[in-house]
Amino acid sequence: MRIRANGLLLMPAAALVVHQARYSLAYGERANTELAAQGHSYLHSVVPWSILALGVGASVFVRRAARAARTGNSGGLTRLSAAALWAVTTSALVAIYAVQETLESLSVSGHPAGSDGVVGHGGWWALPVSAVVSLTVVALLRLGRAVLRLASRLADARPRVRHARVRVPDSVALVAPAPLALARAGRAPPR
Repeated sequence: MRIRANGLLLMPAAALVVHQARYSLAYGERANTELAAQGHSYLHSVVPWSILALGVGASVFVRRAARAARTGNSGGLTRLSAAALWAVTTSALVAIYAVQETLESLSVSGHPAGSDGVVGHGGWWALPVSAVVSLTVVALLRLGRAVLRLASRLADARPRVRHARVRVPDSVALVAPAPLALARAGRAPPR
């Protein structure tokens, strides 16, 4: 059984949005100053990798939609309800935020330590932000599911065209052209 985890490619960008939105809501206009003071300057190097993950996910999705349109098979889709998927995604984003802040408190100077680093200084904003970002992730996944189902239905509605077989000769004999046909004579001019 092949597990399709293409939706996981949305998580790095979603986690980054949760982290940045939490600081923006907690500190307002001073968010960038606080991020720098608490040792979050490394996040600028994470942005391209999150965009890469989104690009890979989009590429995989487009290939899957094309395959569904060609074969009529949309592939395996999750059986989780939207509410269950939202709850799992919200929990995962909160867990990612908590682990990220804990690791930052252990490794970055200037970052608040312990639970103060996770929920202090406006860290509780991560909970509602995770819920809202999870709604966006679930909406994207449901939209993707609808596109795959539509593509598979279009493949079923399209008439099947039989392709004509083209016969190709087994071998080809090359004929040497006449010397004058090459725009040059085969010998030197007479004396």
